[in-house]
Amino acid sequence: MEDGPEHGGPEHSGPVTRRRALALGAGGAAVLAAGGAGLLGFRSGGGAASPARTPRAAAPFSLDAARATLANRARAVRDGDRVAFLATVGDAPKAFQDVQARIYGNLRKLPLEGWQEHISGTQAMDDESAVVRLEVRYKLRGFDKGYVSRTRYLTLAPGSGTWTIVGDGTAHGFKDDADIWDAGPLTVVKGRASLVIGDTTGLEGIAKRLDAAAPVVTGVVGKGWAQRVVALVPAGTALASALAGPGQSLGQIAALATVVPPARVEADEGKRPPTPSGMSPAPSTGGRGEDRVIVSPGTFGRLNGLGRDVVLTHELTHVATGGARDRRTPLWLIEGFADYVGYRRVKISVRSAAGELRREVTAGRPPDALPAAAEFAGGSPRLSQAYQEAWLACRMVADRYGEPALVRLYRAAGRVPEAAALRDVLGLPRDRFTTLWRDYVKKELA
Repeated sequence: MEDGPEHGGPEHSGPVTRRRALALGAGGAAVLAAGGAGLLGFRSGGGAASPARTPRAAAPFSLDAARATLANRARAVRDGDRVAFLATVGDAPKAFQDVQARIYGNLRKLPLEGWQEHISGTQAMDDESAVVRLEVRYKLRGFDKGYVSRTRYLTLAPGSGTWTIVGDGTAHGFKDDADIWDAGPLTVVKGRASLVIGDTTGLEGIAKRLDAAAPVVTGVVGKGWAQRVVALVPAGTALASALAGPGQSLGQIAALATVVPPARVEADEGKRPPTPSGMSPAPSTGGRGEDRVIVSPGTFGRLNGLGRDVVLTHELTHVATGGARDRRTPLWLIEGFADYVGYRRVKISVRSAAGELRREVTAGRPPDALPAAAEFAGGSPRLSQAYQEAWLACRMVADRYGEPALVRLYRAAGRVPEAAALRDVLGLPRDRFTTLWRDYVKKELA
């Protein structure tokens, strides 16, 4: 009997997002879950924002001094000057200094083409300190086409003739966007097509699997994508969940594809006056952001080799096709297509890979309709079956009409309604396609 993608064990379930997230099915097959939340990064920062306070004249906040301090930090990161970086937090509590020292060390390990903390607003001020909202802009050399951004908060206080950093924004209720530099001491592994960053073991293996998956994905979808990927592998589930987005939990999710937002672009930056509240004017965004694959090592580690290959190839397919950004293509086609590519190079029978669905079919309960979006939600009682149904729908198209037709169908469904895509590419009305799929499922699994 072929091994399934997972070593076995109890049923797993958990919250999932509109982005692709791999969870573990009840019967041992790896399934990919999706939900309804928005993309990571296209949020303003997270956390409960405290009301802005009216500045007091006793200690006027110097925006120029704060910018100079942040410029010194960026220069220190670029030049590898640890002393200069830590001098910007020299008056902060020891615990905060230790965190900043770790962040500096992690930043220096990243292949940064640039890193900058840009003040995008003043959140709270009194006569002893000021909390500023930052847009942290950075770019990973050789992998990111454009700069991306994270929202962070720092508290500054006057001292020694300037304003220095004395903490973050948590005391005022502000929460940073997480990034991989918040992890423990980082290791960076660069493969042929992958950049794997994390503070845990097994990074080399993940890089090798992604490198092997890239040509498989390209062989199906073509060369019209970056053909490379950045994978973030934090040891802690909490950080993995934070990287996934607000309110998410990766406790039972092995991997997901997501998008980091683009850096903001503002005309005549620094010259526009603040709003009456003291906040900087809202800038516009440019670019589409950059794709990331987040791996949650605890869950990922419970998969066997086959399962890891399927998971990473599935997520890389989302990167190649823009699945983490897609708002139009039906979920059954997004997830079924990624599973089709994921299973393309592994040796496993259809009956084994679709074990949960097979049990329903052999019990005389074949599916009536293609899985709806709600069936891909984390709480769906037929989560595994939904993914198996979607996979078999795409597999049927490839078997009956050829793999190029499946690719054309996927691309068409991102431009026109589902029914139109089925008619234009396959010459089938939706009800006829559903009938053919139901017959295929019964034939393959009975």
